[in-house]
Amino acid sequence: MHAKTQVREVDSVGDAPDIIWLRPERPARGPRPAYSRAQIVEAAIRVADHEGLDAASMRRVAKEIGAGTMSLYRYIPRREDLIELMVDAALGELDLPERPSGDWRADLTLLAHGLRAVSLRHPWLTRLPQTRRVFGPNALRMLEFGGGTLDGRGLSIDEMMTLFGIFNGYVDGFVRAEVSWAEEERRTGMDRDQWMAYTSPYVHQILAGGRHPVFSKVVIEARQPHMDPEARFEYGLGLILDTIAASIPAPSGQAS
Repeated sequence: MHAKTQVREVDSVGDAPDIIWLRPERPARGPRPAYSRAQIVEAAIRVADHEGLDAASMRRVAKEIGAGTMSLYRYIPRREDLIELMVDAALGELDLPERPSGDWRADLTLLAHGLRAVSLRHPWLTRLPQTRRVFGPNALRMLEFGGGTLDGRGLSIDEMMTLFGIFNGYVDGFVRAEVSWAEEERRTGMDRDQWMAYTSPYVHQILAGGRHPVFSKVVIEARQPHMDPEARFEYGLGLILDTIAASIPAPSGQAS
């Protein structure tokens, strides 16, 4: 028997949890707001893109749009709300069809490249924790498209969630590492090849010791470290999609 989750009905915004998506953009009464949420969020994203997420404080964003800091809280009550809005606005840049095409592999490939592109345009996304996210409209759109690619294929919802989580985990982990490498290159002036050359004496000492066979295989046989980022991303994505394919039941009457 499945446990039932009770969801309390929300009768009004005042009765609701303090979640930005449950709060109307403008109050029912009073003067017309001078700014829209979209304008504030666009300004916050500009600051975060050029100066980092920490720079996108309420004070800094208010200055960016020419408003007083305290007045900004009339539009967006907390900085956590601002970040939620920023994340969802970034996800709104995903160029996705209204619904999956039916070719789940092609659709997930499209989504993977879209998510990577968005994160590379907005590197601050890779600094955010993935826990306790509150899904905004664009995040829900992404979930419906991505999860919908696997729906109706003989998988339970838990299997779908797990496989889609593996997919998301790969994309997120790859891009976080990619952004970190780029930041380290800017900070140190040392690219990946230069880093390998710098660490080469130590690596050769490990190889000569003969006590780390797996590490030795990585150094001697692995192709991935020498691929460009796009090729590395495609290679790993192909393995993830193969894993998903192996988990999808064969249609009735076909051998698995």
